Amino acid sequence: MTVSSPRDGVTDVLAGSAPVTGQEPAHVIVDSPLMVPLTRSVSWADAHRLSQTPVRHDDSDSDGDHHRIAVIRSTATIRRGTRMMKVLSGRQAAGYLRGWSPVGFCHREYDIAHLRTPADLALLRTDGEVGRDGTDLVYALRWRAIDACDYDTPVGAAYQGLVAMPPRDRIGPPVLGTGFTPSEHHLIPEFVTTGCTDVPLSANAALLAYTPDGAEVVLYTYQPEQRGWIRMAGPQWRHLLDGIPDVSSDQEYLRTGDQPQSTQLVGTYQGRHYEAVADPPHEFRILAMTRAARYPVESLARRLRLSTWRGATCQVLRQESGWSRLRLCHPTPETVATLGAQCYERGIYEVWAPTVEITDNGPTDLPYEL
Repeated sequence: MTVSSPRDGVTDVLAGSAPVTGQEPAHVIVDSPLMVPLTRSVSWADAHRLSQTPVRHDDSDSDGDHHRIAVIRSTATIRRGTRMMKVLSGRQAAGYLRGWSPVGFCHREYDIAHLRTPADLALLRTDGEVGRDGTDLVYALRWRAIDACDYDTPVGAAYQGLVAMPPRDRIGPPVLGTGFTPSEHHLIPEFVTTGCTDVPLSANAALLAYTPDGAEVVLYTYQPEQRGWIRMAGPQWRHLLDGIPDVSSDQEYLRTGDQPQSTQLVGTYQGRHYEAVADPPHEFRILAMTRAARYPVESLARRLRLSTWRGATCQVLRQESGWSRLRLCHPTPETVATLGAQCYERGIYEVWAPTVEITDNGPTDLPYEL
């Protein structure tokens, strides 16, 4: 069990502010800070205003503003091993304990380390329940990025559908198209998993709780060999689990063999394919209970299933009784209305479809460079 104090968040930001020299120890990942060039003609208030102004690609009069905010946003990047964060409600935390994979909008830990209390972190929630669940806690998922290709900056034509989504069809704050989270005071770069598809959990991912005094408590850590979440919170912190519905504070959560996975990490060793484990930035190995069998893989890929239904590209989440559960990869107001998709969190739209009507591409392997 790990508890850190509010001051640790500030220390984390300062510790990562040094430039990348290429001489850092192998286990240290130094993320690039967000750089905001200020001049006499462009103040901090101007930069913040641009970050909060929705981008419409048919607005040619603001091309210069779009370029300026795009230059600022491009300085926040993801590297292999970058620690990512997704702020959760209790309901979402329960979902991850039961097998969900990271998906949708998320942030670099580097960019939000100064936000430590539930009140501070509330603006990053994606469930639309802020202020309605009555909790004085907030939960979060922390994992390490396997590769930058798993994440997009939500800008450009591919995400104009989310920018244009009407309030009745969305949950959580609007997508601005600038690559920044809506905020009255902060400049926080946001990311989204590529195509709104699931990404695999890395080894030692953590489910966290943040208390009103700003303490960070590690509740569970993910151990891929056990295929589950190992409880880390001691007796004095078990009350923090009360905000997670239908979760017992005295048990751990292991995946059973019949639970479907929407995404899987696969690797090759001596010409054969195996389920793999990612322990970024440098360790990628075969999934095995015994240490002697954890051979390093020769190639690595993320495996998922993609399909097309009524012209929309979707990820196949599961199939049962002639129906397929689909998630829209690039939702737009038109496809949401046509398909009858429902929004389950910010940017995530899902729908059931008759399996006979979809064009199933089968397992698709998206390779990583090792």
